[in-house]
Amino acid sequence: MKLSKKQIISFHQKIFLWWKTHRRDLPWRRTRDPYRIMVSEVMLQQTQVLRVLPKYAEFIERFPTVCDLAQATPADVLRVWKGMGYNRRALYLHRTAKIICDQYNGHFPMNCELLNKLPGLGTYTARALLVFAYEKEVPLVDTNIRQIITHFFFPKQAQARLPARQGRALEKEIEDIARQLIPPGKSWEWHQALMDYGALRLVRARSGSLTKVSRRTSIPFRDSNRFYRGRIIDRLREGEAKESNLIKEFKKKYAKPASFLQSILQGLEADGLITRSKAGIITLPE
Repeated sequence: MKLSKKQIISFHQKIFLWWKTHRRDLPWRRTRDPYRIMVSEVMLQQTQVLRVLPKYAEFIERFPTVCDLAQATPADVLRVWKGMGYNRRALYLHRTAKIICDQYNGHFPMNCELLNKLPGLGTYTARALLVFAYEKEVPLVDTNIRQIITHFFFPKQAQARLPARQGRALEKEIEDIARQLIPPGKSWEWHQALMDYGALRLVRARSGSLTKVSRRTSIPFRDSNRFYRGRIIDRLREGEAKESNLIKEFKKKYAKPASFLQSILQGLEADGLITRSKAGIITLPE
């Protein structure tokens, strides 16, 4: 779909006029430091802004630069990450920080392909760094921006369940629209405005209130593996534990068989989130 100049100008006016009085003042918007922006972007993956705000401040205070993070142990990072969930994100940040400091002398590459190769980043986060740290004019399409574009430019498809092939075709069209809409010289402002509009205005328009959305929770179901993975990591944040004692403790507390708990421990070890000694002592990775 090729947008006319009139369509583009009209849409810019609509979004920027709304943003003029509704923009959010977020700490990662007060910096162009790619490290701090990366931390915020990784934290915001599957986590609401209100939960991220205090943890972001704590994380940056503990690890103010990318090389401070690189020099920390994985255990240090996991302890500061407490309360965020999806603990692998903390390890990805740590691994990326080490690569940045070891291979790039502490400087983030200004190349999407290279950024995309860093642990846990992916295409979206790589582009977010280019836009929010370097103000590059590349299209960002996160959940909010995708919803905005489908809502205004593909309303029929937004209401339909598309087959996989049509869905992929639509994603390409959405990115093309996103690229056409970037105002020259205002990529940073534009993408921040879209994110606020999607998170605040469009949510309210669809649900009738923000209250309905705020009831959605990211707390995992108690029967999910993620629940027990998180609880085991929380336990190890307090200190090491002998494997047999840890299993007994969790069997008693959650009434789960030893085989299930052992499978959870194996998964955590495979992901690098715990280490097990020959003596059967389990710790966070040092």
